Amino acid sequence: MTEALAKKTKKAKTFIEEINSDIPPGVAFKNVNLKKKVISYFANIGNATIAELGKELNLSVPKITSILNDLISEGLVQDHGKVDSTGGRKPNVYGLVPDSGFFLGIDVKTHHINIGLTDFQKNLISNINNYPYRLSNSEESLEELCAIITKFIEELPVPKSKILGIGINLYGRINYAKGYNYNVFHFNDDPLSKIIEEHVGIKVFLENDSRAMAYGEFCSGVVEKEKDVLFLNLDYGIGMGVMINNQLYYGKSGYSGEFGHIPVFQNEIICKCGKKGCLETEASGWALIKMFKERLQAGASTLIDLKDGELEDLKLDDIIAAAQNDDVLAIELIAKVGKKIGKGIALLINIFNPELIILGGSLSSTEDYILLPIKSAINKYSLSLVNNDTQIRISALGEQAGVIGACLLVRQKMFALEHNIYV
Repeated sequence: MTEALAKKTKKAKTFIEEINSDIPPGVAFKNVNLKKKVISYFANIGNATIAELGKELNLSVPKITSILNDLISEGLVQDHGKVDSTGGRKPNVYGLVPDSGFFLGIDVKTHHINIGLTDFQKNLISNINNYPYRLSNSEESLEELCAIITKFIEELPVPKSKILGIGINLYGRINYAKGYNYNVFHFNDDPLSKIIEEHVGIKVFLENDSRAMAYGEFCSGVVEKEKDVLFLNLDYGIGMGVMINNQLYYGKSGYSGEFGHIPVFQNEIICKCGKKGCLETEASGWALIKMFKERLQAGASTLIDLKDGELEDLKLDDIIAAAQNDDVLAIELIAKVGKKIGKGIALLINIFNPELIILGGSLSSTEDYILLPIKSAINKYSLSLVNNDTQIRISALGEQAGVIGACLLVRQKMFALEHNIYV
């Protein structure tokens, strides 16, 4: 068999296979990026005619037609038929086939996991909230996480081959480009994303949990027309996702948003980061649990039913549930934490002058119990001319913010254009 004939008979890679492999330079590289442009347009803007795509992407009608034919043949794009026009021949409109590809999002919390699957058009197809799981920096915890993901995939109503990528959110400092987490599961030389990928058999992307939640809210949640947004993840720790001019801000090394570790207090409390005086030492879920235990040991009463020896097992969710049932101690301490968080937010407002600040994470579910003291502290500590135009809203997606954000970030990263497209 001649070399030319071998090339002809060799099975061509599909578009999905191409974007998951090393793409050669030249024409093939350029074509893959042009297909990414079309897919991204459909995913983010919506259906379009050939003329609309050509104008938006600055491509000729023959080129757009060729790209669409390729994507249609692979089952990614469909022809929706004729659309109304002002005159002349009615053009055909094209768009994504929603169930041609899916994205899996896993939001890993301290005591549970939220997991869900979305299609190309952001529809949540299947999800589980509050799946029991104990996050710890151990091989056993990592193996359990992989087992949970594998089980969820096996029970999905869609074939595994259609899941194009998995997004996993974890707290702490994450190098999303290389797939490392420097806070948990950092005991192997190989990237964490590759280790999980080998277990589950699907491409994996890691992301900081607060950043993914911010992206979920920005794309599908409480954000309306705002472009400059801060998302605060008020949970056991305090994280932040930053959106500037519609884009996630990562910072030079990808570690932006460490709001919980700004040195606010003059105290000798050692933070989980190893420093003293961090905002988290007095204004986080961990701090709230510590204060709650101290008050109970001092004789305070609570609606929480704690039997002998169970005080050490007290969880943040227990305190939140108590507050929602009008527990005086829980409400008092949440307000105390809220004032200190508000002082920290006042610093952010003075620095960023954002259009919107979103309060998310488990503590945000207490709504006015934490929102009112936060607003009071903001008014006290931030410049009035600066904070007048900053809105404060509670997350609309709640527990789903991280899952939806993880799925959408996978979609965005998989179809992002490669650099040097015309080189």
